[in-house]
Amino acid sequence: MATGRRPARATLLSVNVGKPKDVPWHGRTVHTAAWKTPVRGPRRVRRLNVEGDGQGDLAGHGGEMRAVLVYQSQSYAYWRGQLGRDDLTFGIFGENFTVDGLPDDEVCIGDRYRIGDAEFEVSQPRVTCYRVGMRLGEPAMAALLVAHHRPGFYLRVITEGSVRAGDDIVLTRRGPQELSVADTDALLYLPDRDPEHLRRALNIPALSPGWQQSFRELAAAAPTAPRPGRQDARPGARPSAAPDTPSSRDEPVRTGFRPMRVARITPETATVSSIHLTATHGSPVPVPQGRPGQYLSLRLTTGDGAPAVRSYSLSATPTADTYRVSVKHEPHGQVSGYLHATLRQGDLVDVAGPHGTFVLRDGSGPVVLASAGIGVTPVLAMLHRLAADRDPRPLWWIHTAHDRAHHAFAAESHDLLARLPDAHEHLFYTAGTGPRPDPPPHVTEGRPTARTLAALGIPADADAYLCGPTAFMDTLGDCLRDQGLRPERIHTEQFGSLPALTPGIGPSAVVRPHQPPGPPGPGPRVTFARSGISTAWSPAYPSLLDLAEACDIPTRWSCRTGVCHTCVTPLVAGEITYATEPLDPPDPGTTLVCCGRPATEVVLDL
Repeated sequence: MATGRRPARATLLSVNVGKPKDVPWHGRTVHTAAWKTPVRGPRRVRRLNVEGDGQGDLAGHGGEMRAVLVYQSQSYAYWRGQLGRDDLTFGIFGENFTVDGLPDDEVCIGDRYRIGDAEFEVSQPRVTCYRVGMRLGEPAMAALLVAHHRPGFYLRVITEGSVRAGDDIVLTRRGPQELSVADTDALLYLPDRDPEHLRRALNIPALSPGWQQSFRELAAAAPTAPRPGRQDARPGARPSAAPDTPSSRDEPVRTGFRPMRVARITPETATVSSIHLTATHGSPVPVPQGRPGQYLSLRLTTGDGAPAVRSYSLSATPTADTYRVSVKHEPHGQVSGYLHATLRQGDLVDVAGPHGTFVLRDGSGPVVLASAGIGVTPVLAMLHRLAADRDPRPLWWIHTAHDRAHHAFAAESHDLLARLPDAHEHLFYTAGTGPRPDPPPHVTEGRPTARTLAALGIPADADAYLCGPTAFMDTLGDCLRDQGLRPERIHTEQFGSLPALTPGIGPSAVVRPHQPPGPPGPGPRVTFARSGISTAWSPAYPSLLDLAEACDIPTRWSCRTGVCHTCVTPLVAGEITYATEPLDPPDPGTTLVCCGRPATEVVLDL
């Protein structure tokens, strides 16, 4: 795609504004300002938006870097032909400025323009949002804008001022690197990325911080690594969405279950037991080695109903034919109760995996392994690998438990740390203080705080791996960022369902996941492993995402058209077809639930 060219002339044809309002959509309420209408006369443009305009979802739209959205009249003409419509009036694409000229393949990130007595800077392409399709009545519109290289772009306000339809648009400064809006958009959303374009994108100060972080993640990832999960490159997105870079130890991703035998069960505490699984005798399929930090999915028949699927992290380095997972007995946990009370040595268990991108990066810099409670399991597996390699990297081991009696793997982790040349052990016991012997120097009574964490001397160039309750990871992640760690160096693993990400959808009461309404469908069985729901597929649902929403399973999505990969979900077992092929297919072993449908019985880590 051509870059560096500049149009001889451009004109502001229409100024369009709209205030947020609630719009019914698929039985829900969307708070959106996508409905824009042209206005007459001059309008003041301020740092955050045009006078009379607003944004309904400030996480994905608006803010200083996305104050003004621009779309071209030439693209209107293009879509009238492509869609066969004559009702596309200015503002219907959600833009504030409809312009003549400024094509996406010529305008570059960092370009500055004077319109009226205001000055603007190009900050990023349009975000991939389902609401443009909602506004046009074209559900696939977000994907079409990317596929046809006509996204439009955002402006940052450099100098506030007044603008009006008919104003000339004058280029005042060319952006560095001369990377066009269309090329920038393709670099994030389309396959076959140009490494030179990626290098140039990383050297454009005007590019919005969210897009900068996504490109840093792409640059840090190996060619085979999963894409960064993201919600339209929004600033402040949780770094947990970023993948970890696989090493040369990676094996091809395998989906599907295979039988493994319980070699032994070892109690670790009163509520935690480790289950050692080994390959069955004469198994024709070798056990995938996997990587420390990954998890297994276990399929178990615990009663008269359909088999239940649960996922558990590896708690030690897997060997050629064995795995170890460690399970906490939850008071009302159907599967954890079965594993603790009923499972016996010699039993067969259906196992899938290992899966997961929460894995230890190769490197030579400092490492932080931090956990709380049963969240110790994936980082303990990482510790096993580091100890086996006598890894010279400085290591900070931070663990929070109720007390010593509830501290699973206390002796095991202490012995592993003793094998490392530069390990720092720090334990926090949260039980109320009382008469007790003086604790060892590495034990602190109470929860970790900003003050106690700052005293540990964690270097700013460390890679940190966090696992535990959400509040623990949020607090610890904030403290580490305050100490100088970059967000892309903080990796998290969350047990249970991830928090929902449903941009623009109004709040509603939290409902436990349940079977979908109505009679069971005639299709293959779909199991949502994290949520404990298994149900028959019905073609009445356009996608797996729609089925999950019908079950009130927390979901994460943005474009709903297979572009942004926010909905990417590990595929534990089965095969998927796509109603609309994604522009950039997901990585092996994953699927895009927003446009995927089951071709066979499937198990999703959702």
